[in-house]
Parts: sequence; C-alpha cells; structure tokens
Amino acid sequence: MKKIVFWIDEYLEEFVMTILLILMALIMGVQVLSRYVFGMSLSWSEEITRYLFIWSAFISVSLCTKKCISIKIDQFIKMFSKRGRAAFKITNLTIEFIFFVYLVPYAYRYLITTIESGQVSPACGIPMYYIQSAPLICFVLCAFRIVERWFLEWHNFLHNEELKRWPSRVHPDKEEEG
Repeated sequence: MKKIVFWIDEYLEEFVMTILLILMALIMGVQVLSRYVFGMSLSWSEEITRYLFIWSAFISVSLCTKKCISIKIDQFIKMFSKRGRAAFKITNLTIEFIFFVYLVPYAYRYLITTIESGQVSPACGIPMYYIQSAPLICFVLCAFRIVERWFLEWHNFLHNEELKRWPSRVHPDKEEEG
C-alpha cells in the first residue's frame, strides 16, 4: 500500500499527462491516415482530441504547482537568506492556496450546472460533465500540492535549511542515506 501511495504522490500528473499525450497523438495520427490514405474523415477525432487537450492543460497546472515551476523572479528571491526565502515562499504558497480554494466552489457549481443540463458533446455524445469536471479536479489537486509544499517550506523556515523535498518521500524500496 505504501508503494502505491508513493507512486500516486510522485507520478500521478506525469502519468496522466503522458497517457493523454499518447492518446492525442494516436487519434490525430489515425485521423490523418484516414483522411489522406482512405479518403474519409473521422467525425469524432477533433472533438476527442480537444477534450483530452483540455484535461492535459488542467492537469499541467497541478504538475507545475507540484514541481514549483512557475513564472517568478529568482534573482529577487536569491537575495534573501534561507529563512527569508522560506518565508517568502510560505507567503506565496498561502496566496496560491487561498486562490485555488476560492475557485473550488465555482468549479463545483459549474460542474453541477453541467450535470443538471444533461448536455452532451455534438459528435460523440459524451456527457459534458466529464470534460467540465477538469477544473474542479485540478483546483482540488493544486490545493493539495500547495499544502504539501507549504509544510516543506515551514520546515525550511523553522530549521533554517533548504530541503527541496521531504526525506520520507524517498522511494519505499530505497534506504535513506545518513
């Protein structure tokens, strides 16, 4: 069970985005083959690819949050001591967390409205709530990833060190050194 939780924590976003990218490439490849080799176009390929792209865009927000990949001014942050950097990051993460938690109820209401409308996609007949659930899942996952990083930065602040990740997040099969 520990290995499964570790894997989900470490690789969930990367795995989902890889699968979505592979599916998009395969579907568009089949569409090109179908159109130029067999002379017929698939009515569903563009729609499915668009929905997969929407999901990958939202999942990428969580991945960037988890990996701390964002537009920031590194030179400004590097002027501070380790404790100052941690305090700056704690403030930034708190603002980000408030933002994502603020968005969750709106995404939820949007999803409920879509479910109640019974709307389906034009070409495939897919219920639109499958696509419209992406923002809600993204915002909740981002809030979770921010909380993880927030605790790490508090550790850095309190202990005046600069950990990039928790020591306990080492793979369960590998022994920690030290």
